Amino acid sequence: MLAIYFIISGLLIGLDQWVKWWIVNDLSLGETKNLIPDVLSLNHIRNTGAAWSMLEGKMWLFAIITIIAVIVVVTLMIKNQRKGSRWLMIGLSLILAGAIGNFIDRVRLGYVVDMFQTDFMNFPIFNVADITLVCGVVCILIYIILDEKEQGKK
Repeated sequence: MLAIYFIISGLLIGLDQWVKWWIVNDLSLGETKNLIPDVLSLNHIRNTGAAWSMLEGKMWLFAIITIIAVIVVVTLMIKNQRKGSRWLMIGLSLILAGAIGNFIDRVRLGYVVDMFQTDFMNFPIFNVADITLVCGVVCILIYIILDEKEQGKK
């Protein structure tokens, strides 16, 4: 069963890298194309930091954090493979995919390719790996809430 979760991570890493490749090859750096008018655009940027370009240029810090995160996530996946809930395992798979997807960019390019821009609010431009990270955290929060309810019944 554990292999399924690693396959999910691998497929999402592939999707992330494909979308980034597509953007780099289809949009010039800084070019914007509307997807959904006044809601979502594609905007090809290079991000050398985290969200809102925080800690810009600190690639060594992101590399260390990512390596530690990947080790922790894989360890948790292995420890919880039999007793872990699907919410937990899917959440960990998504976090693993997001961490590795952005790590590949940082190591290969020295920056992360971002492309999704919300047009209705000021929000950092993000990518597929960022989406998987956020969805993974949401899944783990759902797991925690459900687990606390279960513990309360006992």
